[in-house]
Amino acid sequence: MALIELRDITKLYKIGQIQVNALNGIDLSIENGEFVSIMGPSGSGKSTLLNVIGCLDQPTTGTYKLGEKSVEKVSDWQLSNIRNRSIGFVFQSFHLLPGLTALENVELPLIYRGVLGRERKKSAIEALESLELGDRMHHLPTQLSGGQQQRVAIARAIVGKPSVLLADEPTGALDSKSSLNIMSIFQKLNKSMGITIVQVTHEEKIAHYGHKIFRLLDGKIEKIEVLDEQLLAIE
Repeated sequence: MALIELRDITKLYKIGQIQVNALNGIDLSIENGEFVSIMGPSGSGKSTLLNVIGCLDQPTTGTYKLGEKSVEKVSDWQLSNIRNRSIGFVFQSFHLLPGLTALENVELPLIYRGVLGRERKKSAIEALESLELGDRMHHLPTQLSGGQQQRVAIARAIVGKPSVLLADEPTGALDSKSSLNIMSIFQKLNKSMGITIVQVTHEEKIAHYGHKIFRLLDGKIEKIEVLDEQLLAIE
């Protein structure tokens, strides 16, 4: 069953008197439990598409269903609620709050959800321990390596048990060893927890950790590449 379904999605921006068609008739379907990558040259619409999927932005025209819910025209408050309860986000630059410990950063989504302190802390500890960060939970971001910071960001993204994890260049700021470690984590989350993963990446090797690659050009899906089997084993 499709968890994410976009039909004839367009996104127009106006820059002064110039109209930019960032997305131009996108049709896209992602099944529950899939791990897919979005690729394309700069300006192809990758980040705009991810923002629409993540309910960070609304399309100009077209329809978008997340599960059973149509979300293309809902209110900002409803979009915020959907993001908090159904979607986890991982970014290239981690976006950890520098004054908070790893544990406190992971607790944040649960605070917004209204989860009480003891339950919130327990869930955050479990998320960090699942990513082998139990001995780093009281460290500040500046006391962690880049790979560790990204693992904290992943823990924060999954602590609320989202149905979909969106990642924008999740390995872009990491060395090759840390990048492979993050992809190994993504594969495990996808297989063991059944989390649907959608990542934007410019690295072919990273894209091949998933099941499909959507290749964009000029705001359109130029090609959908189905990977018969995951070509890279979990490291």
